[in-house]
Amino acid sequence: MSVDEVFVFRPFKLIALLCLFLALCLDLVALLSPAWVTADHFSLSLWESCSLSEDQWSCFSTLTSDWQIATLVLLVTGAVATLLAFLIALISLCRGTQRRHYRTVAVLLFTAVVLQACALVLYPIKFIDGTVLQTYHEFNWGYGLGWGATIFMLGGGILFCLRTDVYEDGLY
Repeated sequence: MSVDEVFVFRPFKLIALLCLFLALCLDLVALLSPAWVTADHFSLSLWESCSLSEDQWSCFSTLTSDWQIATLVLLVTGAVATLLAFLIALISLCRGTQRRHYRTVAVLLFTAVVLQACALVLYPIKFIDGTVLQTYHEFNWGYGLGWGATIFMLGGGILFCLRTDVYEDGLY
């Protein structure tokens, strides 16, 4: 590097890696969350449904219904694709072979976004279609964290698609 050359550091890939890490954390918490749908005496997660009767909570597995299994499979597959993208991006950034693997990481992330979005749209549609609650119910923080993870995945995928290596202008 000579005296006249200027090195411009563009941290887009590091920000994308941070987005992937946040997406993984949010996805994990959303998958394990006990509160996807709540009502006065009712709680539904991806794994079990609980209801309060006679001052005692009774819970049973939700893995008997096809749409809940499909939602869970789509979410887990999206989380695995995100984990794989995160590992590839981390190894690629650490070894300095960034450009070769960006497209693979972006494709994995966009695939995960589609899977997660399908699951998060399927869940409320099938819940409302199949469940008649006599009381007010709301989609709770577990469901919201699923959408948050999907948004971070999308942001990371877009950042991995940026080609900052072709710009040589220091004012970019």
